[in-house]
Amino acid sequence: MAATGRAARSIARPVDAAAAARRAERKRQRLAAPPPRRDAAFDTYALADLRTMRQTIAEEETRVSYWRRIIQARLDLLRAGIGSHDPVTDLRTALTDAQGSHRRLAHVSVEAVEGLPPMDDLAELWSRIIDPDDEVAVRQLAAEMTDAEHRLSTYRSELFRRQDAVTAELIARYRENPILALTALPTEPE
Repeated sequence: MAATGRAARSIARPVDAAAAARRAERKRQRLAAPPPRRDAAFDTYALADLRTMRQTIAEEETRVSYWRRIIQARLDLLRAGIGSHDPVTDLRTALTDAQGSHRRLAHVSVEAVEGLPPMDDLAELWSRIIDPDDEVAVRQLAAEMTDAEHRLSTYRSELFRRQDAVTAELIARYRENPILALTALPTEPE
């Protein structure tokens, strides 16, 4: 029955030959790539520390991505000439549940991950009230938001680089001692 379901789905969706070729090429490249090697920079970290580090980086990337989307939405509105004296009202057209987003903003901050600088006060930038008819103020806010979006993107790229490095270290350790991979499984049924 499962095979029939898969066959029906493949018939229902036309196969994009170019996409299939790209997937096949990516798979070939993954298989041809050498396995990750241990990195001496992580020698002092226990396996549990590496897992915690990867989780911390992933959580920070989620916060950075959220802020980046918020900043981009307000920037899009500024560029489109949509503006009032209340950013939450403005963003209602760009985001669903803008008031819920406003409440969440109070609890979301972008904090420094070891060795990376913290971001400026993004909540102040996002919620700054300006006169939408003041072209100088609009340009200034747009410039500051563009700069913040650029810094968030750069920071996010660095977080991805660090997460990739930690993941490669974990994979290298698991390849050396496959039993270590089992220690990541929960010991108690949930």
